[in-house]
Amino acid sequence: MTIDEKDLLNSILASLNRIDYIRPEDIPDIDLYMDQVTTFMDEHLASTKRYPKDKILTKTMINNYAKNDLLPPPEKKKYSKEHLLTMIFIYYFKGILSINDIQSILKPIIERYFSGGGEIKLTDIYKEVFGLEKDETSILAKDITRKFNTSSHTFENAPEQDRENLQLFSFICMLSFDVYVKRMLIEKIIDTKLTKQPSEKQ
Repeated sequence: MTIDEKDLLNSILASLNRIDYIRPEDIPDIDLYMDQVTTFMDEHLASTKRYPKDKILTKTMINNYAKNDLLPPPEKKKYSKEHLLTMIFIYYFKGILSINDIQSILKPIIERYFSGGGEIKLTDIYKEVFGLEKDETSILAKDITRKFNTSSHTFENAPEQDRENLQLFSFICMLSFDVYVKRMLIEKIIDTKLTKQPSEKQ
């Protein structure tokens, strides 16, 4: 493993450690207008951007979420804490799942817990789920390191000028396969547990 490769792994792990989530207590208890929502999300999820100019959330996105029944309509053009929590879930899901799949996942949660009238509230669900973040981050760091070390020992007989690119390709493939399998598992759960007619899914 070269110095550059070690730097790459350290950079990846450092990025993983910088990933944060919006804590429920960070969300204002007052309802927000759309501009305030987009500003809030952009500020608090800035560390997840690929490029500085990327937008976490736009007005068009919010309108599309409402149009696709992912988000309950605002009250007098204002969005509640529950709206913001729902948007955060959507933000993390949309990178790997279709709008239809996200709708299948969130619909039962929104219908039962969005209004906050029951014993369990959406805030409680959010706290419980994202409270697992630190443990998962530690597990992910170990798994990424293992994949990196495994890939660094591939193509050892390849010409030296080709070896680094091929090993990097191996690493990307290992990470991609992991994402592919997990997405497939999520889709299987959606089709068998969250939709009424999974056989119709194409």
